[in-house]
Formats: sequence, C-alpha cells, structure tokens
Amino acid sequence: MLKGIDQRLSAEILHVLMLMGHGDDLVICDVNHPAASIAAETTHGRLIDMAGCDIPTAARAILTLMPLDSFVPAPVIRMQVVGDPEGEVPVFARMQAVLDAAEGRNVPMRALERFDFYAAAKRGFAIIRTADSGPYGCFILKKGVVDLPAL
Repeated sequence: MLKGIDQRLSAEILHVLMLMGHGDDLVICDVNHPAASIAAETTHGRLIDMAGCDIPTAARAILTLMPLDSFVPAPVIRMQVVGDPEGEVPVFARMQAVLDAAEGRNVPMRALERFDFYAAAKRGFAIIRTADSGPYGCFILKKGVVDLPAL
C-alpha cells in the first residue's frame, strides 16, 4: 500500500494509468460486458479485474489519479440502451455525478450503439472489469493532460 492512493487501485491498474497518455481511452465495465475477448484487442492486451467495486466506486478511485480530456467535446462515452437510444438506466446518473464531482464541472457524456461501443472499446488502451452487475455499466473514459510542475 502507498499513502494517498485508493486501496481499490491495484498495482496493475496503477501501471496501466501510468502507461496511458493524453487521449488514450480506458474502458470501465460491468460483469456482463464481453470484456475478456475485447481486452485482447486493446493496447494493454489483457483484462484487468477490479473485484468488489461497482462502476461508480471504481470510477471515483480511478479519477483521483486520472484527469479527463478537456480538449474533446465529450470525454466519456457510454453504451446506449438496446432498442431505446434515449433510454436511461440508474448507473448513467450515478456515473454522471461521479464524473462531475471528480472534474469540478459538468462532464459531457455521449452514447454509442452497442456494437459501435464494442468497436470503440477494442481501440482502447485497457479494460477494467468491475463486479457491477449492470445493466449498461459500460463507459469509456478519455485521459486528459496531467498538469505537472517542471522538474
């Protein structure tokens, strides 16, 4: 364990977050997402499990270290409800509250159709699967720039 780092963040998650650069995408998903097969096609190439966390808890921990991209219109993508593109499920509002609190601003989120979401996830840097039972607990977070002091 290290000081100041959420205990839910494993060494593998910290490593992936450190490897990611500005504009890279991180997928956070529920247990129903085909995460293992999609993760094989990501930059990282393998699935990372974050057992014991629901989506908002996982996102809250990750966003203590990873800023969202402020140079794109919507730095977060979610999966659309199948058959109801305007449909809402509770995790959408819960995730929106976590995003807004982490960034201190309203974070725009856009929706993608299920198979378009899968394709976008395959282009991501890595996939973190939570213990969340869903449904539709599938989000892609675009990493922003970390403002660091000069060396």
